[in-house]
Amino acid sequence: MNTSTTTRPMLRVALVESDPLRLIGFHALLESESDLELISTSVWRIAISDGIDVVLIGDRPGQSLFDTMSQLKRERPDLPVIVTGPGANDEIILSAVTWGAKGYVFDGAPPPEFARALRVVSQGSMWAPRRVLSMFIERAITQRQGMRSRTSDVLSDRDKKILTLLGSGLSNKEISAPLGIAARTVKTSISRMMRRLGVRNRFQLSACAVALSLITVCSGIDRNARRGQCLTAREHN
Repeated sequence: MNTSTTTRPMLRVALVESDPLRLIGFHALLESESDLELISTSVWRIAISDGIDVVLIGDRPGQSLFDTMSQLKRERPDLPVIVTGPGANDEIILSAVTWGAKGYVFDGAPPPEFARALRVVSQGSMWAPRRVLSMFIERAITQRQGMRSRTSDVLSDRDKKILTLLGSGLSNKEISAPLGIAARTVKTSISRMMRRLGVRNRFQLSACAVALSLITVCSGIDRNARRGQCLTAREHN
C-alpha cells in the first residue's frame, strides 16, 4: 500500500465509463492509492448524489463529449471534471477545457499522474499544460478585443469581487461568505456574467475576466497562485 497517502482526506471519484474492461483497468490503476475511492456511475446519478469530489469522463469515438459535459455542468456546475482519452495533442486538451473540464489525462499516463491529477483538481486547480491554458487565454483575447470598456461599465463592484474569488477556484458558498451574500445570489450573478460575456462555464468566465484585465492571471485561474503556481499545477511546458 502507498503509505504516503494515508494522511490525505478521502476523495470519491465517479467514473462515467460504459466499458467494463476500462472500469477494471481504472480500479487496478488506482488500487494502491488509499485516499482515492473509485465508483462507476452515470451522469444523471452524479447529478443527484452527494459526496462525489471529482468526475472522470472518457472521450471515446462515437460518443459526444460535449453533450456529456453540458449535461453534467448544467446539473453540477461546481463539480470538477477530468477528461481521459487516447489523444493528447494541444487541440484535444483545449477542447476539453473549453467545454468545462478542469483537466485532461492521456490514457497512457502512468498511475501517479492520474492520482496527482485527481488530487490537484479536487483542490480547485487545473491539470493541463501551461501552453494550453495560455492558448485558451490568447483566443479569448482575440475574440473579445474591444469588449473591455463596455464590459467594465456594466459590471458592478460586487460582480468584480465575485469574479476575483471565482478565479481563485472557490465554490458559490465559499464566495458568498466573505461578501455577506447568499450562495444563490452568487450563482445568479455568475450566470448573468456568463450570458453577458458569451461563455459556457465558470473557467471560461475566469479566463475571459483575465483576458479583459478584470482580474489578473495570478489572482484568478488558480487558487495555488499564492504559492507561485499560476495557471496550472503542472510544470510541463
